[in-house]
Amino acid sequence: MNRPVTLASSVAGAVVVALDGTVLTVAQPSLRHDLHTSLAGAQWTSTGYLVAVAGLLVFAGRLGDRYGHRRAFGVGMLGFGAASAGIAVAPGVGWVIGLRVVQGVFGALLQPATLGMLRASFPPDRLRTPIAVRTAAIGVAAAAGPVVGGALATSFGWRAVFLLNVVPALLFGVFALTAREEGRPPAGTPLDVPGALLLAVALACLVHALVTLPGATWSAPAALLAAVAFVRHERRAPAPLLPSDVVRSPAVRGAIALLLTASAALNGGLFACVYVLQDGLGLTALRSALVSLPLAVCLIAAAPVSAVLLRRVGARAAVTGATAVLGTGLLVLARAPGETAFAAGFALVGAGFGTVMVAATHVVVRQAPAESAGVAGGLKQTAMNVGPVLGVASATLLTGLGPARAPMAVLGVAALAALPFCRALPGRPTPADTPGPAGTDAPALTPAGVAAGRSDTPHTAHGVESGPHARSLGDHEH
Repeated sequence: MNRPVTLASSVAGAVVVALDGTVLTVAQPSLRHDLHTSLAGAQWTSTGYLVAVAGLLVFAGRLGDRYGHRRAFGVGMLGFGAASAGIAVAPGVGWVIGLRVVQGVFGALLQPATLGMLRASFPPDRLRTPIAVRTAAIGVAAAAGPVVGGALATSFGWRAVFLLNVVPALLFGVFALTAREEGRPPAGTPLDVPGALLLAVALACLVHALVTLPGATWSAPAALLAAVAFVRHERRAPAPLLPSDVVRSPAVRGAIALLLTASAALNGGLFACVYVLQDGLGLTALRSALVSLPLAVCLIAAAPVSAVLLRRVGARAAVTGATAVLGTGLLVLARAPGETAFAAGFALVGAGFGTVMVAATHVVVRQAPAESAGVAGGLKQTAMNVGPVLGVASATLLTGLGPARAPMAVLGVAALAALPFCRALPGRPTPADTPGPAGTDAPALTPAGVAAGRSDTPHTAHGVESGPHARSLGDHEH
């Protein structure tokens, strides 16, 4: 696929996943009433998906590295669309939960591929804009999802929300599998199936433990044991699931840590803020949504600004400033006396998170070698899936222990405490990373013809993108 089509496919995949999560949130009460299920049963329609997708993202990324991200994307989109259609006609909640797990499997397959396709199609100096476009589209989907889902559920019932993504998922899936292959991925190393199973168990049990807090369950010790076994296995495996060129990269590790922290702070803070606005200030649900609207607007606006910041000041400065803005916004929300102050806090949170998401994703995609783009994208998407669960779990615990505003203050401080991770990110780009003359996208050449070591350019020999957002928010994300 050519670059415009690749970008369109990446955006479509990210939007399909983002819409699916947001529309279901508002449709769950209708689902629960129609299927006569308990609150726990309704919650498992979300939990089952999260457990499946979190456990399989990294291995799915490795499959894309080995067999081609376009194929992984196509199969993932087709399976995701088919599972959505099945849920729309499911006769009972058991079927819904089972099909949501299946949907999570295919969601894990397509999310890293959306970034892997970008990594393969765009050279390093042109990745900023595609990632910014993708992030802005996710922001639009996240903002529109509750409105669209609410309208569909009110007018046609909860089943209609699952039909929303069927047509685009099937169309883009078929197109991806029938498009001309523009280069085949190398045979690569053997798949580390034991490592994939151990990591899947560790992550799935971790997510299950978090969503069942504050209750104690078997999944917490199981996650710890599986994680220890995974680390021991990876150290001894001849072809580990997590390649050393990814896990040993300080920039990639720092970016993933920042994405995990930022997504946890955002989602946990918003979870607590809803109750403060409605129970504390007495606002209606609609009024609360209007007060929080600056968050979505600033998140979307931050995407193109982030691309400019990456080009002019580099990832380190951009993410440092954005993380500080995010943390400050949460602290403003924790002390806001009225609607105007809340709106200002939401604007800061949206601007900060949007910039962190674009810039940190850019670092992960660009710094990882092309042959490991799927694994890097899988790690990024894992952070974006585990982070919200961790944030909401933390907010739930903190709300039970102290004042209603305590989670926003604690998570704001946690975001600021993550600032040291920014030091690992690449600094200001050199002239080799800036656009060439006459407004072209061609990079300006230095006398040596290569970028200096302090630039955003990966410290590898991969000067050109080859191979088959990973994602995202997978990019990946609530």
